[in-house]
Amino acid sequence: MKLSQMAIGQKGLITDLQGDSALIQRLLELGLTDGETVEVVRFAPLGDPMEIRVRGYYLSLRRVEANAIVVEPQA
Repeated sequence: MKLSQMAIGQKGLITDLQGDSALIQRLLELGLTDGETVEVVRFAPLGDPMEIRVRGYYLSLRRVEANAIVVEPQA
């Protein structure tokens, strides 16, 4: 499942990053690495960007960026 498809309050485990190398490098620099847990906090009124919580901090990502992150939903 893509991070962009998750609902508010849902948590997931990052399993893969997809896309061009520049995007992947940027996501890695932001702390979005394999094995990290992310939680969807909220969406902007028009759905873009979205806010997530990862490694104890909040991060806003555009849908295009969130679409490059593959997660395994957690209970």
